Amino acid sequence: MRELVERRIDEQGRPAPAGRKVTVNVAESPLGWLAARGLVTPRQLDAGERLRADYERAQISPVTTMRWQPRVDGATGDSTDPGTARIAAKRRFDDAVRAVGPGLSDILWRIVCAGEAVPVAEKALGWPGRSGRLVLTLALDRLADHYSLR
Repeated sequence: MRELVERRIDEQGRPAPAGRKVTVNVAESPLGWLAARGLVTPRQLDAGERLRADYERAQISPVTTMRWQPRVDGATGDSTDPGTARIAAKRRFDDAVRAVGPGLSDILWRIVCAGEAVPVAEKALGWPGRSGRLVLTLALDRLADHYSLR
């Protein structure tokens, strides 16, 4: 999906009231942004997208809108029970996060699932600048190993 907007940035690429104008795709995920610039490998991207899909399928994130119930005629759009699919996705998500480990799962969750930009995640975790991408790639490698991706 593309949702292009124009923004102004300063010399370091941070948003600023005055400065250079750039076009930004605000619908792009931080992981997609890194992949588009060759900063993560296709294997790492696949692992991250797989984790994000289970995160969304499990409906772990906070909800700000109504959760729609199954249709009156019983049709759900797929052959599996929504509750069972949600439980299975939650189990897969928990297994993947556990496999990545406690030191790496924080940055992985913030960027892949919560959609935070790398500098925002670094700041929230109290890490020095430019350390987040390195730790993220280590986490994504471990995640890809968990999923047995080649």
